[in-house]
Amino acid sequence: MAERLEILKTLGDNTRYAIYLELARSVRPLATAEVAETLGLHPNTVRPHLERMRDLGLLEVTSAPTGAVGRPQHRYALASDAPSLGLEPPAFPTLARVLLEAAAAGGLDPEDLVEAGRDQGRADHGRSTRDRVAGERPEGDVVDDLELELASLGFDPARADEGEAVTIAFTHCPFRQLAEEHPDLVCSMHQGMVEGFVHCGGGAVVARFHPLVDRTPCQVDLLRTS
Repeated sequence: MAERLEILKTLGDNTRYAIYLELARSVRPLATAEVAETLGLHPNTVRPHLERMRDLGLLEVTSAPTGAVGRPQHRYALASDAPSLGLEPPAFPTLARVLLEAAAAGGLDPEDLVEAGRDQGRADHGRSTRDRVAGERPEGDVVDDLELELASLGFDPARADEGEAVTIAFTHCPFRQLAEEHPDLVCSMHQGMVEGFVHCGGGAVVARFHPLVDRTPCQVDLLRTS
């Protein structure tokens, strides 16, 4: 009861509650500056609120290199074991879990999910093409488009180019919790989505997809073909 009261007191502050909601809506961890910009606040105002919520166990923090000299950038997300505060879980994650458990119990072949993912990837590429025509997506090749698509899904991609070879790492997986329970199924679906997207766009091929259980997990190796 005392812990719950402390949580309610913490989120009773309007600024902290707004920050908490912003992080809850985000599909990826956010840096202090990103939260501040969205809420129209100064980063120095946001930072102590983030630390207060982290100290209470509401948030988790990860460090990511900024590419410049200095300390790595901190990114914040809701803790996986953060109290629900009596709120019901969102419908889509609940549905995803139920369907995944049913697929696992029914012995669904991961290759079936690869193919389903490819269908989705092709549909996603068609949408990205329409967005470009409408001026809602910048010009670029299929690798650029894939990077943008992964970002929109919440994978927070980190890209490394070396000639015609490109590696895109998934620094944040929105499917992480489900993937840890059923990596063969979830990673197969994601692999198919990437393959379908790239194949539909042309100009590159998926050389290797690294699932969660791989020695170098959560990334895809691409090779430009033209």
